[in-house]
Amino acid sequence: MATESAAVEPAPAGLKKGAIGMVAVIFMAVANAAPITAMTGNVPIAVGFGNGLGAPAGFLFATIALTLFALGYVAMAKHITTTGAFYGFISHGLGQVWGMASGFLATFAYVVFEGSLIGGCAYFANDAVNTIVGVDVPWLAFAIGAIVVIGALCHFHISLTAAILGVTLVSEVLILLALALTVIAGGGGPDGFMLDKTVLLHNAFTSLPEGAFGTAAAAGSMAIGLFFAFWSWVGFETTAVYGEESRNPKKIIPRATLIAVIGLGLFYTFISAMVLAGNGAKTSVDASISASPLDLFFNLVESNLGGVLLDVYKILLVIGSFACALAFHNAASRYLFALGREIPSAKVKSTLGAAHPRHGSPYIASAVQSVITLAIVVAFFAFTAVQVPGADGVPVDTPALVPYTNIYGILALIGTAAILLVQAICSVAVIWYFWVRKTHRGNIVTTLICPLLGAVAMAYVVWLLWDNRAFAAGYAADSLVFKNAPFFIAAVFLIGLGYALWLRHTRPQVYAEIGRTVMEDSHERG
Repeated sequence: MATESAAVEPAPAGLKKGAIGMVAVIFMAVANAAPITAMTGNVPIAVGFGNGLGAPAGFLFATIALTLFALGYVAMAKHITTTGAFYGFISHGLGQVWGMASGFLATFAYVVFEGSLIGGCAYFANDAVNTIVGVDVPWLAFAIGAIVVIGALCHFHISLTAAILGVTLVSEVLILLALALTVIAGGGGPDGFMLDKTVLLHNAFTSLPEGAFGTAAAAGSMAIGLFFAFWSWVGFETTAVYGEESRNPKKIIPRATLIAVIGLGLFYTFISAMVLAGNGAKTSVDASISASPLDLFFNLVESNLGGVLLDVYKILLVIGSFACALAFHNAASRYLFALGREIPSAKVKSTLGAAHPRHGSPYIASAVQSVITLAIVVAFFAFTAVQVPGADGVPVDTPALVPYTNIYGILALIGTAAILLVQAICSVAVIWYFWVRKTHRGNIVTTLICPLLGAVAMAYVVWLLWDNRAFAAGYAADSLVFKNAPFFIAAVFLIGLGYALWLRHTRPQVYAEIGRTVMEDSHERG
């Protein structure tokens, strides 16, 4: 074990300061949310199994709730700049024990999010190549290829990945906007624009009734619609993760966060409402509950934009999910880096907590994250099977669904539950920082009322997920990973809690530094 004096030495190198500006931060945060993946993958689930035509209203509700959270979050970001983000914020607000436990949980969430998006990317890639060129390439090959490419990209300067994410994001937004504008140009769909059924806020809390619009729909649950709306945003809060590498973090991070939250919310609400309008009520529900739910988007793209652009759309769906996995890899690597540079071990500090001397990237943490993601994907490939009802009612193994149903679906559920809990704790930390510790004077609206409402909203969505967990998992409900998900989340949090308490008892100097590694101009102690 390293000596305590060695343990508190700074990491050999820091992240590259001033490497990125506001546009790059926004692009990386929004790419985390992957608009084309969020819309194409999540809207059909919300429509067919959640709040039906009220899915756009679910996105509007999530916009309001997450904006309330973001107002308190950015108030904290104006005073504290750290790659640890949640970890650092909560440590300053509620103390090191809660900070370390929340840091472990946030890191866990971002680590599994990359695995989730790799699964989605592999599934979409297999489908695109199969339908466009007629070649059935195993999904595992796409998954491993994506992991390797992401690991290689993230070894270098962050501006490289920022540029890639910027190009992919613009392409995603343009094709989704083009689709929505064709619906407007056509005066809506067979039922008009249906805005009273889709956008008005009360529709977010209405479950899809059984047999809705003359379809074969089973009764849905508004809880599922709301949960998948919130899942569509996960990643926007990573703006703060890039604080140490941005040019003017005190201004860039707060502004980028609010732009990402509100911009995504308005975009999601608009796009989902136009897609439902373009399809019409019955077709929207029919497509969403079918064996090919992505046809809710694919069929509309083909009819409104043509077969060539449908192929382009499918390719962008692959690229978008890849870009999302890349962005989550960036976030996970920086959380691992932030924790690593505060571990009481000179060896850990010089590896996991070190940045590349030339590129200023957390290159070892990035490599560790790549290995973890590879292990997750291979484990699902080796041990998981998806069974769906056959024509005669007998369950049939369907290996092709593993990356979508199990890797993408289950890991998304686990990661989102974990990050929503961290966001709720962070909201409480904001209140504690400004109103209990009174480290700085806070605005009663943005640092008390908004964080309080945000914490309640996050806790409410987690409760909805728990209360509807089997329904949310669908075909993956029998998976052992899914059944043990609450224990994974609790175990990670308790390990972080126990570790912090152990440090407080055995290494008080190291304990005092938890979550305190921040940029020099904002270094504060609670």
